[in-house]
Amino acid sequence: MPKDNSKPPKPKIATPPEAAILSKALPYMQRYDGATIVVKYGGHAMGDPDLATSFARDIVLLKQAGVNPVVVHGGGPQIGALLEKLGIKSQFKGGLRVTDQDTMDVVEMVLAGSINKKIVCAINKQGGKAVGISGKDANLMTVRKLEKQIADPDSNLMKIVDLGFVGEPTKVDPHIIEVMIESDLIPVIAPLGVSREGHTYNINADTFAGELAVKMLANRLLLLTDVEGVLDAKGNLIQRLTIEDARALIEDGTIKGGMIPKIESCISVVQNGVEGVVIINGLQPHAVLLELFTDHGAGTLLSLGRATPEK
Repeated sequence: MPKDNSKPPKPKIATPPEAAILSKALPYMQRYDGATIVVKYGGHAMGDPDLATSFARDIVLLKQAGVNPVVVHGGGPQIGALLEKLGIKSQFKGGLRVTDQDTMDVVEMVLAGSINKKIVCAINKQGGKAVGISGKDANLMTVRKLEKQIADPDSNLMKIVDLGFVGEPTKVDPHIIEVMIESDLIPVIAPLGVSREGHTYNINADTFAGELAVKMLANRLLLLTDVEGVLDAKGNLIQRLTIEDARALIEDGTIKGGMIPKIESCISVVQNGVEGVVIINGLQPHAVLLELFTDHGAGTLLSLGRATPEK
C-alpha cells in the first residue's frame, strides 16, 4: 500500500475574544484619529466611584488612540446637596432653580472646585494629563443673562421669569482649548461663563457642551445621561435618527417631556456643523468606547442623514 505523504490539517486556533474586539475597533480608531470629541459628563455616573474610574480610563485611552477628548461636566445633584448642608434654601420658578448670589457662590465652589478637580485627578491617576478650567478662563464662554419664558398658571399666558445668575452663551473663544490640545493636555471644563460686565453665570452643561462643539467643529458631541437614549413607542432603543426622524417623533408624542428640549438642542448642534450628537447612558461601563469604537455603538446618534452606515 502506498504511503500517504499528505500532511494532516493544522488545528484551527480560535481567536481570543479580546483580540477580535481590538481588531474590529481599528477602522473606528482610524476614523477618529485626530478628531475632536466633546463629552458632556453628568448624571448619577459622576457619583459612582467605579463608573468614575471607568470613565477616566476611557478618556485616557481616547487620548492615547489619537483622539482629542474635551470634557464638559455638570454637577446638579452635588450642588443641591451642598446647598442643603449649608442651609441655603433654593427658590424655584416654573420648576427651575433660581440662582441668587449666595447660590451662585456655592455653584462656582462645587463646579469649578470640588467636582472639576475630582475629575482631573481621576484622569491623571489613569495616566492622563488633565487640566481643569471653567468657561471664565481666557474668556472661553461669554454669556448674557438667560431670559426664560414659562406659562403663568393663573392666566396661562407666557411670562419672563428671573432665574438670577443663569446665563446663555453669546460668544465662544476656544483658543485656550486648542492650546491645551496641542500641548497633549485633556481639558476638563466647568460650565460657568462671564458676562461683559464681569458677573459669573451658571450655564446648562448640555448647552455649554453644544456651543463648544459647534465652535470647534467637533466630530462628535457625546451627552452622557441617565437614560439609554431615545426610545421608540415600544420602549426599544433607536440607534440612529435623522433630524426629520427626530421632529416626527416629537410631533407624534414618542419623544416627550424633558427629552424634547434635549433633542431640539441636539438638532441645533448638528445643523451648525457637528457631524453627530449621541445620547448615551453614562451608567453603562465604557459607554464612550462602545459608542466610538464599535459598529453597534451605545446610544442614539442624531445626524443629518444616513449617507453612510458608519457610527
